[in-house]
Amino acid sequence: MPADFVIKTGDMIRITIFPPAIVPSLMSPIPLIGTSTNFMVNNQPVCLEGDELPPALRAPQPYTAPPFVTPGMGMVSVTLTPMNKTLQTKNGKAILIKGTPFMAEFQVMAPAMQPTPVGPVPDPVPKKPGMAEFITTNVTVKLG
Repeated sequence: MPADFVIKTGDMIRITIFPPAIVPSLMSPIPLIGTSTNFMVNNQPVCLEGDELPPALRAPQPYTAPPFVTPGMGMVSVTLTPMNKTLQTKNGKAILIKGTPFMAEFQVMAPAMQPTPVGPVPDPVPKKPGMAEFITTNVTVKLG
């Protein structure tokens, strides 16, 4: 595995759920919070495996998927690849590295609805695929 830039507190994750799904909380990149207590980059804690989904995204998120314009709710998840993390560290968790884009998914919990004269029609697609990528300002520290 080639070395790549280490992901740290303040770096971002960009998650794109494919149209027509619209998840407002994912419209711009979201800052990450690293939990490493013994590895820092630029005085910022490094992100470990488990830090890839920011706390704000661990709760249900509203979404629409035109023509289902009455918002529903769902959960965001991401699946890291071996290219996005190092081997395990001494504390048992891998360090996140920039790597390549990886899979994201939006799992519907309460479907968005399409208003109709005979009553609302639910969005029939329970899982919305997507992609995610790390955005880092670290251009000096690499691991592999």
